Amino acid sequence: MFKKNKRSVFKILSVLIQLFFRKYPSVFFVVKWLFITAIIGVFIGCASAFFLQTLEWATQFRENHLWIIVFLPLAGFLVGLLYYYFGKDVEAGNNLLLETIHEPKKTIPFKMAPLVYFGTIITHFFGGSAGREGTALQMAASIADQFSKPLRLSADDRKILIISAIAAGFGSVFGTPIAGAIFGLEVSLTGRIKYKALFPAISASIIADLVTKLLNTHHTEYLINFVPEISLLNILYALIAGISFGICAAFFSKTIHKTGDFFKSKISYPPLRPLIGGVIILLSVWLMGTTKYLGLGIPTILDSFSQQLPAYDFALKAIITIITLASGFKGGEVTPLFFIGATLGNALGYFIPLPLALLAGMGFVAVFAGATNTPIACSVMAFELFGIECGVYVIIACVVSYLFSGQNSIYKSQIIDKSKHKRYWKKEEYL
Repeated sequence: MFKKNKRSVFKILSVLIQLFFRKYPSVFFVVKWLFITAIIGVFIGCASAFFLQTLEWATQFRENHLWIIVFLPLAGFLVGLLYYYFGKDVEAGNNLLLETIHEPKKTIPFKMAPLVYFGTIITHFFGGSAGREGTALQMAASIADQFSKPLRLSADDRKILIISAIAAGFGSVFGTPIAGAIFGLEVSLTGRIKYKALFPAISASIIADLVTKLLNTHHTEYLINFVPEISLLNILYALIAGISFGICAAFFSKTIHKTGDFFKSKISYPPLRPLIGGVIILLSVWLMGTTKYLGLGIPTILDSFSQQLPAYDFALKAIITIITLASGFKGGEVTPLFFIGATLGNALGYFIPLPLALLAGMGFVAVFAGATNTPIACSVMAFELFGIECGVYVIIACVVSYLFSGQNSIYKSQIIDKSKHKRYWKKEEYL
């Protein structure tokens, strides 16, 4: 009798809950996605913390044992072998994530996470010029998508899940949760934001960032100690700087794709491409007589905020990064783009009379904005990293860079929904 009454009570409660959620669907949506993003946020935050801490170790080891870069070509060959024999179906990297958002098909293979992790650590350990964001996003999305079947998510929910994972990976790896959320929303489709994914993206990014910080993970701090008052002349300077950043972003995006195509057309066996790329980088380091353009380049980024650097730093970093990534080494493009942008901003300080740190900060986010078509996310990122005081200048730089970078992107699978310029309006194609 007691068991029957108990079952009856549960049935009544179940019916009441269903009726409540039908009447208040927004409450159901929030509860559902808070539950899902709490799960993936914890996993992604832990993965980002582990990745960042081991990456810092690899970087420190290389900097203390520079002789190890001699083995960069062999390291490239190893990365090439890993992907050729075990990772052909995940080699598309971030483009695979964008394609899954556009048209969800089979679950993203979990092996993407360990493959991109080891590929990136090997690349940095031996001196390749690459970033962190690509690795963080791929690890995050491949982890999150493993929950799509157990949670019985629909195709539309899977899109939201991958967007949330991208947001969590980006936000936790850079310590910028709000920018991470907006990046996840903004990056997949140029000109349109999927607002249905807004709450899940923000929730996942904040939770992942909190977990990463709870695990004592270090994020680099940047300082813009003086921002001049807004004036017509200073706005003109910001416009000129934004145009320069946009042209630089377009050059980088076009060149990295063309260089990748060149390696593929000339070298048929994929593992040999990063080997040859490693040899070219070694020769470049020998000719330049410096290793400052290898790895993440954080020390040079920090220097660009405080002292005048050689005007060619941004160009050399761009060349080394393009060779590294186009030949088949693994890692992201974003931190090198931060380096390129910050040092280009620093170089503009030779003739634009804005504070050096402000120009470096504007370039830091604006070249990235132009190369990924994410001006809103990059503007918010500047607020989180440098403070709201630089707001007008970084917004101008990011928006102008976005406009002047044209229909280009470092991500081939980024789709144009709303073109930037009238002459492109009738085109519906992949970038």
